[in-house]
Parts: sequence; structure tokens; C-alpha cells
Amino acid sequence: MKETRGPLAGVRVIELCNTFAGPACGRLLADFGADVIKVEPPEGDPVRQMGMFSEGVSLQAISIQRGKRSIAVDLKTPDGKRILHELLAKADVMLENNRPGVMERLGFDYDSLHAANPRLVMVRISGYGQTGPYASRPGYGAICDAFAGVRDLTGDPDRPPSRVALATTDYLTAIYSAFGAMMALFHRQSTGRGQLVDAALYETAFSMMEGFVPAFDKLGHVPARQGPSLPNVAPNSLYPTTDGYVLIAANNDATFARLLRAMAREPLAVDPRFASVRLRGQHAAELDEAVAEWTRPHTGAEVERRLIEAEVPCSRVFTLPDVFDDPHFKARQMLIDVPHPVLGSARQQGIVPKLSDTPGSVRWAGHEAGADSTDILAGELGYSAEAIGELIARRVVFRPACA
Repeated sequence: MKETRGPLAGVRVIELCNTFAGPACGRLLADFGADVIKVEPPEGDPVRQMGMFSEGVSLQAISIQRGKRSIAVDLKTPDGKRILHELLAKADVMLENNRPGVMERLGFDYDSLHAANPRLVMVRISGYGQTGPYASRPGYGAICDAFAGVRDLTGDPDRPPSRVALATTDYLTAIYSAFGAMMALFHRQSTGRGQLVDAALYETAFSMMEGFVPAFDKLGHVPARQGPSLPNVAPNSLYPTTDGYVLIAANNDATFARLLRAMAREPLAVDPRFASVRLRGQHAAELDEAVAEWTRPHTGAEVERRLIEAEVPCSRVFTLPDVFDDPHFKARQMLIDVPHPVLGSARQQGIVPKLSDTPGSVRWAGHEAGADSTDILAGELGYSAEAIGELIARRVVFRPACA
């Protein structure tokens, strides 16, 4: 992929994050040109020990840490804290996702940092937010899904709540956090002052309950698990084929009419149960069975071909082999090969979103923990080779053995 400077070129971000939500936010900012310096503990971000491995390399880490520089510092030491203070004095954004209170105990509370660098935007990601009676609770995305009511709506109605095999709330929180950082930087243009961005995982999850909140308030309606269907909308579900499933969504009258023509089931258009969007939602089970009766004898590719020709939204349920073989993913550069010193290269997901004039780029795969410690201390803070050597010898700063 051709490298560009990106719209965030010149913005420096100091990331003190671990696992998913914070590092994913930092990765998003790095994709669009920010200079993201990841400050890690001596043992590195735990995400480096997660996911699948190839030749001893965490494939999760080289993606979520891509485009960042890494310095490994022991922040429990006075010199380690001094290094971080020096980095933050020159930073535009500080990004952290520790439990509330951790940064305060280390001496990096917002008020002190803002006093030292009034332009600093501090983005704080936590399970339950920085205030409120539950602020001190530990919380991961899955835990906060349960707390926000999202987990209760996930899965089939005849079995316990399920989960999506992805860190969806973490990644959505990363986007909210990046959006908050951008708003704060935009506001800083006119005021010269940074501010605090407080992003909570449970609030991200709860924001997806948008339609259900007023329905409970006004109607006392408590939503339930719907399996593959969209509540009160039909046809919008998974339907069986001879070789798997297709997802069909005919949410409005015009699309529903096109679906019936493709199915050669035009008489259903005059069935009083299916005469409107609202009525179809009320009789979803009967309508879904009629659609399934049509899809069941066909292959997924045949159903997909017919419905795409009829301009009805439809897709087979893709697996990663399907994705890697699909021309649209290739044309949109959603699968990119990123060079890596051990693996040669690794295919990763592309840049989202696409910008016409200032597109993002992947500058490099995630570095090892501490790989840039020497360069950052020397190039950004002006430390001499002797001073850096002393910090490494005293185990304040760390770098890989091969560096």
C-alpha cells in the first residue's frame, strides 16, 4: 500500500494502553498519520501474548500495534516517570485504558498533566467511566456487554445468551474514543486548550440499545433474544440453502416486492399479514418460513445471484477463505500485505474509512516491545548514548535483546 502522510501527520499521541480498546484506538490514529508512541511495561502489552502465533510472533499484536513506535519503561521508578512526563510535555494526545485511579497513583492525573501541558487532550477508556459508584470496577468489553443488556439480546431465544467471537464493544469504543480525541483537537484549534475525553465500555455497548430504551420507557417492552432475525422486521434473517446460509434483508415495501418477484411468490404481496413493514414484522415467523421454503433447495451462490440481479440485499455467510478469495475485498484494498522482519510479510485488514485527499496508510507492522526505546529517548528527548545506556543497565528502560 502506498504510504501517505495522512490527515493526522504532526499529531503526537502517547499511548499507555493494553489489550484491545485502547490499542485499537491508537492503531486507528496511527493509520491516519499520527505519531503514536506506545509506552509499555518491561514485559510488554499482554496483547503480545494473545491470538494466534507464527514463528513465535503474535499475529494479533503486529496488527493492533502497527504504525506505532514502542518504548518500554518501568513507570514504578522515578526515572521512568520522568521520561513519561517529558514525553507528555510534547504530546497532543494521551491515550490510556487503565482502571480509574491507576494513573493518579502513578502521578499522572489529568489536572497535573493539563497544568503542565494545557494543550494536552487526555483520552481515558475504562469499563464504567471515570465517575459514578462503579468507576473503580474492572471491566472488559464482554463484561460491559452483560452490564449494558447487550449480552441478553445475543443468541437464540431457546438457550443461554451467546457472544460474538470478536471484541466488538472494545473496537466500537476505540472508534468513539478516536472521535472524542478528534473533537477535542478541533475545539483546541479555537481555544488553545485540551480537555478530558471519558469513554466507558458499558456506555458504548448501551449506545447500541438506542431503539429499546424509549420502548421500555413508554411501553414497558423488554426485548428478548431473536436469534438471526432483526426484531419486528421481516424478512431480515438467515435462510438455509443446500450448502449453508444466506442473509436476506427486504426491509421496505419496494424491496419486498422485488424479493417476491425473484421468488415467484407474488401472491404474498396481497396477503393481509404482509401488507406493510409493520405487519410483516408482526408476522415474521410465517414470512421467514415462506422465504426459507424458497431458499432451501438452492445453493447459496444461486440464491445470492438471483437476489442481486433483483436488487435485493443478500449475502452468503462468508468465512475467511471466502473473504480472501473475493474480488471486492481486493479492489477496496481491505486485505493488504504488510512487511515484517521475521514473517516476511503478513496480510492485515485495510484502512477504514477511505479519504479521497488524505488517505491513511500502514507504515509498518507492530514493533517489538521497546524496539524504539533508544530512538525515542535520543531523537525526541535528547538523551545521550551514555544516559540511555545507564537507564537500560538500571532496568528503567528496556529494549529487545537484538536491538
